[in-house]
Amino acid sequence: MWSGVRGALHRLRNDLGLQLLAFYLLLVVPIVIAALLFDRLASQRLERDVKAADLALARAIAQETDTSIQIALDSVRQLATYPAVIEADTQGMLHLFQQVSSVKPDVNLIYRLGPDGVMLFHYPTGPGSTLGLDFSFRRYFQRARQTRQPLVSLGRISPTTEQPVATAVMPLWSPQGEFLGVVATNIKLQSLSTTLASIVTEHPAEEEMLVQIVDAAGKVIAHPDPEWLLTDLAQLLPGVVKQVLSGRSGNSIAQGPVGVEALYTYVPVPSAGWGVIVSRPTEVAFATQQAMHRGVLAIIAVFMVIGLFFWWALSSRVLRPLERLAEYSQRLGRGPAPQSDGAHPLADVSNRQDQMGHLIRSFTRMEAAIRARINELSTLLQTSAAVVSTLDSSAVLERILEQLEHLLGIGMSAIVQWDARREVFRARATRGLSGRYAEHLVIDPAERASVTLRALRSGQPVQISDTESNPAYVALRPRARAEGYRSIMALPLNTVHAPPSALVLYSPQPRQFSDREVDLLSSFANHAAMAIENAALYARSDARLQEQTRRLEALIQSMEDGLLLEDLGGRILYANRRVSELLGAAEESLRGQSVDQLMERLVELALDAQKARQALERFLTEGKPEAVQFPVRGELKPRYLRLRGFMVTDASGEPLGRGQILQDVTRRHELDRMKSGLIATVSHELRTPLAAIKGYATTLLAEDVDWDRQSQREFLSVISAEADRLSALVDNLLDMSRLEAGNLELARAPCDLRELAQRGALRAYPPPGERLRLKIPPDLPVVYLDPQRIEAVLRNLIENAAKYAPGSPIVVSAQRLNGEVVVRVEDQGPGIPAQEQERIFQRFYRLEAKADREAGGFGLGLAICQGFVQAHGGRIWLERRARGTCVAFSLPLGPESAPQAGEQGPMESVA
Repeated sequence: MWSGVRGALHRLRNDLGLQLLAFYLLLVVPIVIAALLFDRLASQRLERDVKAADLALARAIAQETDTSIQIALDSVRQLATYPAVIEADTQGMLHLFQQVSSVKPDVNLIYRLGPDGVMLFHYPTGPGSTLGLDFSFRRYFQRARQTRQPLVSLGRISPTTEQPVATAVMPLWSPQGEFLGVVATNIKLQSLSTTLASIVTEHPAEEEMLVQIVDAAGKVIAHPDPEWLLTDLAQLLPGVVKQVLSGRSGNSIAQGPVGVEALYTYVPVPSAGWGVIVSRPTEVAFATQQAMHRGVLAIIAVFMVIGLFFWWALSSRVLRPLERLAEYSQRLGRGPAPQSDGAHPLADVSNRQDQMGHLIRSFTRMEAAIRARINELSTLLQTSAAVVSTLDSSAVLERILEQLEHLLGIGMSAIVQWDARREVFRARATRGLSGRYAEHLVIDPAERASVTLRALRSGQPVQISDTESNPAYVALRPRARAEGYRSIMALPLNTVHAPPSALVLYSPQPRQFSDREVDLLSSFANHAAMAIENAALYARSDARLQEQTRRLEALIQSMEDGLLLEDLGGRILYANRRVSELLGAAEESLRGQSVDQLMERLVELALDAQKARQALERFLTEGKPEAVQFPVRGELKPRYLRLRGFMVTDASGEPLGRGQILQDVTRRHELDRMKSGLIATVSHELRTPLAAIKGYATTLLAEDVDWDRQSQREFLSVISAEADRLSALVDNLLDMSRLEAGNLELARAPCDLRELAQRGALRAYPPPGERLRLKIPPDLPVVYLDPQRIEAVLRNLIENAAKYAPGSPIVVSAQRLNGEVVVRVEDQGPGIPAQEQERIFQRFYRLEAKADREAGGFGLGLAICQGFVQAHGGRIWLERRARGTCVAFSLPLGPESAPQAGEQGPMESVA
C-alpha cells in the first residue's frame, strides 16, 4: 500500500498536468462540496420544519377530537346517574333525552338498552324505530358488560338513523353488582367531518391538505369528503394506520390511495383509541425545498462549465504540448528516434512565438546532440548481449561489470545472489571492491536497511544518492565509510529459475542516477539475469538427469531378481545388489570381471557342479539361449537359481551388449513340489475310504452270502464312517479354497466353548474316547463366534492329538485373559521338532516322519485352524512344552470386539 502511495506522489511531483489538475480540483471540489452540503442541510431543515408544522396541526386536531370524545363520555356518565335512566322510566327518559339533544347537536340518537341488549327506549323515536330489537351482538355492548367505565365504539351505520356514527356508551350497574344495561349516545361522524373541512378551510396556505380520523379498527370516521366515511384505511395505508393505532406520533412518506406520494403526519387520540392523520402531496409539502435544490444545482452547473472551459484552454495551450514534449523525450531516452523524411513531430508547436515555442525549439536542437550518444550506447548493449551465448556465468558476469565501468564510469559494482545453503545473500561477482569487502558481503534476509533487499522486494531499482545524509542508511553507514563509497544503487535481476539476484553499484562520490542511466543499467541487469538463468537451467537439467539416473539405479537395485549387464566383449558393466546377495560376492568386485569368472562362481555353488557347468556353457554359447535352472547350496537346505539372458540393443536395433536375469526360484520349486505332493496325497487319502466303502458295499451285495442283521449293521457302520472321513477331507479342501479366495463368511452367535469341544470330540477321527479331558470353567463368559468354524478348529486339534499322540491324555482347557478367551489343546505325545515348529501352519505341510506313522491327511488341518481363528480376530500359536504338544488360540470376547461377519483375518501365514 505504501509503495502505491509513494508511486502516486512520485507521479504527481513529475507530472505538471497532474499538478495543475490537483490545484484545479483543490479549488473546485471544496466549493462544490460546500454547495452540496449547504443544499443538504437546508433541505433537511426545511423538511423538518414542514413535518413539525403538520405534526403541530395534527396534534391540535387530535386534542380537539379528544376533548369532544371526553365531553361525550362525560355526558353518558352523567345520564347514567339519573333514576329514570337506571329504572328505564320511559317518560322520564323522554324528557331527559330531549334536553340532551337540544344542547348537543352532534348527537343524533340517545338510547337505553336492557341487560339482555334489547332496545328499551331511544330518542328521537322516529322515523325508524328499533324498540324491542336485540343489540347484544354489538361489540360495545359486550365490552360494557365487562367494565364500569364509559367507552367509545367503533364507527358504524346506525340502523335507527341510517347515518355513520360512533357511540359513547356507559354501562349501568346496580349497587348489588347486577348489570342493568347501558345508556348510549350516537355521535354523528358527519359533524366531525364538517369540523375537519372547516379546519382545512381555515389554513388556505396549506394547499391540498387532507385531515382524517380513523377509529381503533382503522376505519375512517371523519373526512372532509363524506364518501370516505367508514372506509377501511388500514388496507390503503397499512404502515401509517398501524403506527398511529399503536399510540405513536410522527411523519411518514408513502404512496397514497390514489398512487400519489404524500407526506403523512399521524397523532393518536388516546381517550378513544383513534388516530388523526394529516396528509398532503410531497410535491406541495416540499415545494420550497425542491426549488432551492434546483437553484443550487444550477449554480454548480454554471460554475463547472466555466471551470471546464478554463481547463480546456489550459490543456490545449500548455499541457498537451508539454505532454508531447515529455513523450518524445522519453522515446529519445530509450533509444534513437527513427529517422523520418516528413516534418518533425513537434513542428506545429515549435512555430509558436511564446515561451512554449522557444522551449520546443531548444529541445529539438538538443536532440541532434544526444542522438549520437544513444546510438553508441545501443551498439555497446548489442555487444554485451553476445556474452549470453556461453554457459560460464562467472565469465559473463565479469564481462557485464566491465562494460558498466567502461560506459558509465562505475568503478565499484557487484552481483549479489541468494545462497540457499547458508540462507543469506552473497556476492557472486565483484569489480573494484576490496577482497575483504567482497568476502564479507553477506546480507541477512531480515536486514531492513539493505538497499539490495528493498530492490528485490519492490522489483524496482532503489538508489541512495548520499549515504551520509540519507536517514535510511544509518545502520550501514560504517560499512560504506570503510569501503569508501558515498552512493549506492541496487537493481533487481528478473530471474525465474535461478535464485534471487541483484546488481549493486557503488560510487565514491554522492551521485543521483538519471532516468537514462537507470534505463541503461536496467538493460545490463536484464543481460545479467539471462546469463544467470542460462547457467541455472543448464545446472537444473544436469541435476534432473542425475536424479533420473539415481532413480533408475535405485529401481534396479530394489529388484527382487539379480540383473547383470555385460558389453560385447563379455565384461560385466553393471551388477545390482541382488546378484551380490545370491552369489555371496561384493557388488564392486563383480564389475569389470568377465562373465566366465561369474559362471565359475555359480559352478562352485552348485550341488551338481558337472551338470551346472554343462548347462552354463550351453547358455553362454547359444545365440538365444533358454533359461537354465540348477540347485545350489543354502544355509539350511538347497536353493534353486534360474538364469535367463537377453540382448541389449539401441534404438536402431544394433546390439550393445547382453544382460542376464538371476532369480531365486526356491519358493516356486517348493510350490511345485507341494503341488505334486498334494496330488499324490489326495489320490492316496481319497482312495483309502473309497476302497473301504466299495469293499463293504460289494460284500453286502454278494448274492451267494446271506448276512445276518448284526453283520449288515457292522458293514454299514464302516461305510458310514468312511463316508464321513471322505466328507471331512473334501470339507478341508473346500475350507482351504474359501480362505485363500478371501470369501469366508462367518455367522456369529453366543456359544459355549465346552459344548463346542464336546461336539468336536464326537466328530473327530480317530475319536479320542476316554483320553479327552475338558478343563473349561463353568463361569467362562459367552463368546460370540461362528460355532461351525470353531468346532472345526477344536475337532482338527483333537484329531491331531489323537493321531500323533496315541495313548496320551488329551486336555482341552480355556481361560479368560486380557479381554480374550485363550483355548489350549495339549497332549503328552512325542511333540514337534524345534526345526519344524515354524512351518506346521503352512498349507500341505506334514512332518518328514510321516512315513513311520499311520496317520493320513493332506497337511491342511492346522492351516485351516489358523484361517478360521484369524477370521474371528484371534491368533493361534504353538506353546513350548518339555514333553508333548500344546496348540493355543485366542478369541476376542463380546460382539463389539470381534470383526464383522463376512470379514476375514490376516492370511499371510496361511498363504
